[in-house]
Amino acid sequence: MIQCGSFVTLMKMRLSIAVRIPAIVGSLILLVSSAMLTFAQQATAPATAQIDGTVRDAKGNPVAAASVRLQRSASAVPSVQTTNADGAFLFSQLASGTYSVKVEKTGFEDVTDNSLTLTPAQTKHCEFVLVMADASAQSVGAIQLDDRPNFTVAGVTDSTGSGGHGSETRVRTGEVLARETVNLEPADPKTPSTAQPPTSEAALLADVTRNPQSFEANHRLGEFYRDAGRCREAIQPLEAAYQANPKDYSNALDLVLTLKACQEFAQAREQVRRALAEQKSLRTQDEAGLRRTLGDLDEKLGDPLAAEKEYERAVALDPSEPNYFSWGGELFLHRAAAPAIEVFTRGAQLHPDSARMLAGLGASLYSSGAVDEATRRLCQAADLDPSQSAPFLFLGRIQEAVSTPLPCAEDKLSRLVQQQPENAMANYYYALALLRHNRGTGDSESLQRAGALLEKAIALDPKLDAAYLQLGNLRVVQSNLPKAVAAFEQGIAANPENSQTHYRLGLAYKRMGKEKEAQAEFDEYKRLDQTEAAAVERQRREMKQFVFNLRDQNGAPSASH
Repeated sequence: MIQCGSFVTLMKMRLSIAVRIPAIVGSLILLVSSAMLTFAQQATAPATAQIDGTVRDAKGNPVAAASVRLQRSASAVPSVQTTNADGAFLFSQLASGTYSVKVEKTGFEDVTDNSLTLTPAQTKHCEFVLVMADASAQSVGAIQLDDRPNFTVAGVTDSTGSGGHGSETRVRTGEVLARETVNLEPADPKTPSTAQPPTSEAALLADVTRNPQSFEANHRLGEFYRDAGRCREAIQPLEAAYQANPKDYSNALDLVLTLKACQEFAQAREQVRRALAEQKSLRTQDEAGLRRTLGDLDEKLGDPLAAEKEYERAVALDPSEPNYFSWGGELFLHRAAAPAIEVFTRGAQLHPDSARMLAGLGASLYSSGAVDEATRRLCQAADLDPSQSAPFLFLGRIQEAVSTPLPCAEDKLSRLVQQQPENAMANYYYALALLRHNRGTGDSESLQRAGALLEKAIALDPKLDAAYLQLGNLRVVQSNLPKAVAAFEQGIAANPENSQTHYRLGLAYKRMGKEKEAQAEFDEYKRLDQTEAAAVERQRREMKQFVFNLRDQNGAPSASH
């Protein structure tokens, strides 16, 4: 302001002088002065930001004429745009701050992001995926009419700078859910072998000594070591059995899985290839099982593109629940959310009893921005198989990432606590759901219940730093700063690397007038936040992202996504 005011004064002095000289010189001074004033105004004008993005359906097709509503605060007048034929939209000349974005289209579930933060002059790209309001009916029709996928994975690239929708919190949560999804085990364990090998290791060794070329003797010894968790010792007899009878599928698979258990991934992959080459008359289901295992090994060995192709081939051979789940999980892991949604949707329709398929669908929907639909799918999974804790915990993780209560989450997490009262994460997530539901209501009974759940979670797992953080936040709401500080300090003791706990502790110190202590915590928060951001960046560079092509209506690949 001072510089701007001084500059205007200078302009007035020049103008007063100009009237005393020839008109042409005065005109030149006026032109120069005007240009300088315009430059000064531009130099002092705040830098503006913009948001651009695209809206697609679950199959990756652009959604035209979707309403995109951008709002900076609840009291502000929203800006509304409509997506073009390519599903694109653009908001420019935006001030820095936190915005909410809501995408609406008749026939689709709404998508909302309440935490999109802009810094000055920043350009942020967002990707939103709309899911049909009656997704299950649409999915059934798609399977009946055309069982081919609507996409083709064309390659991989590093996932940094890949844009993505919504806030960084959602992106990070989606990445965690992807890793947890691929580790979900099927509800029905593998049927144990009906063979009855001798229980004595000495007897098995004696049998192999008497018959060193015997398939049965070597196979039984290998199985004995494998079942005992002694994978290194199991490799040699299983290999000997394979040499004796390379056409026995059960032994070939046992050898591959044993090598995999011993983390001999390259050797296991070569063994799968040998088995596929030598066993020309494999049953379709057996070949599909080997293809899926080959995909697992390709992923372990850093070749996700080959892994995706093997999973897709396995599904083509045998559309079983494990094959569909592995394919969807691989796509989700490498941030191909729209194809993952398509695969999980088809898998859930073909295997309606699979809770983990619905959990994978819910997690990938959340990663795409369809929070309400994701919640609905996870709640369906929780009802389908209450004994499986993954859908409940996925709900809890999403509740942790969003500031508003999730439909049905509180009820489902309450049920999980009843089923597993000694589960620390169950107590923590249920407390979080109560806090979200009762935010701003002043319901002391619910707040006390949440506090008791958090304290129980901490008692069950003293290293659960997230519970200390939420307990401290609760004590701040209850105006009990000494107890809040104690909770934050205990959280830092449990995990000194949690930047948010340092930040909250700094705020509590500041409210207590302890400026020096507060500044120390703020400084530590900044240091840890930068370290965390660098670690996430490295992790994303290590995790390759799929590049996929969408097919047009005639089945030919279209432009790269």
